[in-house]
Amino acid sequence: MRDHSKRKKVAVGLSGGVDSAVAARLLKEQGYSVTGVYMQCWEAKADGCKADEDRADAVKVAAHLDIPFKHLHFERQYKEKVIDYFYAEYKAGRTPNPDVMCNREIKFGLFFDWAVRQGFDFVASGHYARIRGTYLFAGIDETKDQSYFLHLLPRENMSRVLFPLGEMRKSEIRKLAEQINLPIANKPESMGICFIGEVDIKEFLKKEISPCRGVVVDKNGEAIGSHDGMAFYTIGQRHGFMVNKYCGLPLYVIGKNVEKNELVVGFGKDGLRDSFRVSKIHWLVDDPKLPLTCRVRIRHLGDLHPACLTFCKNDTVLVALTDSVFGVAAGQSAVFYGLGGIVFGGGAID
Repeated sequence: MRDHSKRKKVAVGLSGGVDSAVAARLLKEQGYSVTGVYMQCWEAKADGCKADEDRADAVKVAAHLDIPFKHLHFERQYKEKVIDYFYAEYKAGRTPNPDVMCNREIKFGLFFDWAVRQGFDFVASGHYARIRGTYLFAGIDETKDQSYFLHLLPRENMSRVLFPLGEMRKSEIRKLAEQINLPIANKPESMGICFIGEVDIKEFLKKEISPCRGVVVDKNGEAIGSHDGMAFYTIGQRHGFMVNKYCGLPLYVIGKNVEKNELVVGFGKDGLRDSFRVSKIHWLVDDPKLPLTCRVRIRHLGDLHPACLTFCKNDTVLVALTDSVFGVAAGQSAVFYGLGGIVFGGGAID
């Protein structure tokens, strides 16, 4: 934990959950002047959103900790910057990562800017990650590490971001929450889309994308079934399409032909990749020298795969893997790690 002088002002994003509540408590214990901030980004009760409930829990936490409380509204900006991107990517046949975009645009974008304007010295959250100087590192709890979702944070803002839970494990957080009698100590973790919650992705997509029946083909191009539309499937998906061949055998989505509205399916081995390209790279280290040996993660809490990065055409990076991996989906984030859990950077899989 970085050592800062007493009474520095910090705005803590209170979600109404245990992690952010404990983060606020720890910062107060360390001598910071803490303000809890609840960010509302979706209409309460829409799509199963529990904003009212979460805000009420955040208020209880602030009262319990005896800290000021603020309620910010980012519904319009969240739709424009996160949900519109979410729909656009699915329409294009890719698989987006809304939590990555939410962190960049909302939590460490709009919220960070608001905090600076209000005179706060730092912003903080309950993320399981670490910051040393201006470098991002994975949290020590490998089962909870959230650095994958944070790789697009502006590096120039890192020195004003605090992650109090980065050196702790989830079991410690739960225990501490009970010890200090937090009113939400036993609240279950939230799942699903950031700020909305757990939703049926297909039904959520149908609000903006109409089903468009198409053909399912095998890896040889033979038509073997039908699907409901490119947008409703992602690479590696096993269910949701219909086939009249290979019945009873496990088939997975291994490719998409968006122009022809064709879904390509195959067996597990057919979906293995030993390389892929990444674009829109956001580096979090100084002047990275490629070729670069590292480990790459292609999904949140997914395995870290040994890889070598080399520059490719059009400012993309070629990721060559030591071992083949399954389920490499265009649009998802690929995040690069070095020794000690340092995050080199990351980008979108092509």
